[in-house]
Amino acid sequence: MVKRIYIDEDYCVSCGLCQVYCRTEHSEYDDIIKAHKKEDSEPVSGIFKEEEEPSSFAVQCRHCEEAPCIDACITGAMHRDPETGSVVRDEDKCVGCWSCLMVCPLGVVKRDEDEKSVAMKCNLCPDKDTPVCVANCPNEVLELR
Repeated sequence: MVKRIYIDEDYCVSCGLCQVYCRTEHSEYDDIIKAHKKEDSEPVSGIFKEEEEPSSFAVQCRHCEEAPCIDACITGAMHRDPETGSVVRDEDKCVGCWSCLMVCPLGVVKRDEDEKSVAMKCNLCPDKDTPVCVANCPNEVLELR
């Protein structure tokens, strides 16, 4: 079964720290200040927040069972990880055709407009026990299950 990030919308205060830590995780620096001040272009977050007063909540890839982004990908860059079952992107195969971006029902695939201009989405931080957005949420409203 694929693990997903769930949110308790009642307690999200829309602080945006999930985005900050995600951007930092996907930057060349491990330090928040350096990641946001020293990089040529600010890294893209794999999570973003929706705000519809009075509530707000984080939105990221749901790693769909029937993922339209996988079917739409012309190069096979979007694929399912055989070990975790999550939907992942192979940056080396992505050609920036944006088919995945157009078919995502949640609108969570974004353009990473660096030199390669590739698709960017939540990858559940595969090298960590807990995704950084979940680990650094001050109200603990994000949960991986």
